[in-house]
Amino acid sequence: MAHGHQHQHQHQHGHAAHSSHAHTHDSDATPNGLPEILDLDAALFAPHLTALTGRIACLAGDDVRNIVDLGSGTGTGTFALLERFPTARVTAVDSSPAMLERLVSAARDRGLGDRVHTLEADAGAGLPGVVDADLVWASASLHHLDDPATALAGIRAALRPGGLLAVAEVDGMPTFLPEGGEPGALESRCREALDGLHAEQLPHRGADWGSLLATAGFSVEQERAEPWELRAPLPEGAGRYAYLVFERIRGNLVGRISPEDLAALDRLVDGGPEDVRHRDDLVVRSTRETWMARRPA
Repeated sequence: MAHGHQHQHQHQHGHAAHSSHAHTHDSDATPNGLPEILDLDAALFAPHLTALTGRIACLAGDDVRNIVDLGSGTGTGTFALLERFPTARVTAVDSSPAMLERLVSAARDRGLGDRVHTLEADAGAGLPGVVDADLVWASASLHHLDDPATALAGIRAALRPGGLLAVAEVDGMPTFLPEGGEPGALESRCREALDGLHAEQLPHRGADWGSLLATAGFSVEQERAEPWELRAPLPEGAGRYAYLVFERIRGNLVGRISPEDLAALDRLVDGGPEDVRHRDDLVVRSTRETWMARRPA
């Protein structure tokens, strides 16, 4: 994400994914919640990510040695791609040194330290020293870029001819509450207010990446939107994930939703009977959009 997770990480854009990705944007009040959100997102949606890296492998081929993870965050994409491509090395790019340190530590713990390099950089400003990449993975990062055209030109330059760029974006904050009743309506209003905030702060969120990629000289080979959904029995961590997302967005919604809605939002995280950590009616939903594009040979 380069600027991506970066901005994410700073403005509490809130990541991934990552992946990564709790893409719940952000209050600086709880910056430390972001890594846990990203890691829970990775754990909860791991089967979906495995399927996605399988699609990438089908297009990229077996001979992938040099991978770039743009806006690497806590490493969801890095580790999924190292597993999928057992002979590859990954350059993890992020503008947050703390995120990169965390990723390196996790790589060492997994015995993968020698297969991971890091680059502290803002992808919007190019990828210094990165050449002949077989695959660039950009999950929930491109929408943070101030100038997508310049950034995509830099990514294209970093890829070898014939190399593949895999872009993944989310369509907004994940949702958790039952649809049809007041909890779902509250969530819709929160989402709408966040979308308004992001329209101001992240103007490229929801961009038509297919046309931007084509304009930047890529050949777009695949584009799809997939609903990712988890229903009961939910995996461990789903309630905690919901709690952290709601806690994170609350600071951004002050003054953007009614006092009544703010109070209702508080009841979802206050430890009481409506708290998402002990509800049995959660359904975790997130739509992931992906584009696979090649630098022409």
